[in-house]
Amino acid sequence: MSSDSAGPRSKVARLIDAYDLAPIGADLEAAWLGEDGERRSLRDLADRFNRALLLAAIRDAGMDIVDGEARNYYRLLTADDVSAGTRVEARNRLAGAGVDVDALREDFVTYQAVRHYLTEVRGASYEPEGTNTVDSERTVLERLQSRVETVVRDTVDRLGTAGKLSVGEYRVFVSVDVLCQDCGGQYSVGALLDRGHCDCDSP
Repeated sequence: MSSDSAGPRSKVARLIDAYDLAPIGADLEAAWLGEDGERRSLRDLADRFNRALLLAAIRDAGMDIVDGEARNYYRLLTADDVSAGTRVEARNRLAGAGVDVDALREDFVTYQAVRHYLTEVRGASYEPEGTNTVDSERTVLERLQSRVETVVRDTVDRLGTAGKLSVGEYRVFVSVDVLCQDCGGQYSVGALLDRGHCDCDSP
């Protein structure tokens, strides 16, 4: 189902036609705008779209899978923490069922492609209403930080339960700093948002 990447037409739009995924365009737009709840990032939407491509390819090949298996195959094909052997095994299983994995991987899209599709093809735009832009972005960052803390805590607990990690009572700290290479100022993200500028703008 590989689609030619040449030409001016949006790659996402062409793949929607090629894989017969017409409803997904509206779903991506609604998720990006947060119409049905929490707003999803473009990277999340790229993953969602790529998983839909994978599921369509699996179904077209006549491969029997259970709920959640397509998502797991996508993780095995793309995640950085998957070993080479496990990735090869997943590719072989898909290929053995008739899925052209190489062509499928070429069809996977980036978040930039999703952004182009949403803004240029569907004409969507996101502008927070009734809220300060800095505050809205701060909320997004705080949610991400909380999510990272949860993932780390779950990982430590899971490894401890499996007997692969020994640790006493612990706390998880997540800190991200921004370093301006021009003035040398280094700030936590929250501090930089509070200041509104680095030392380059200081008198």
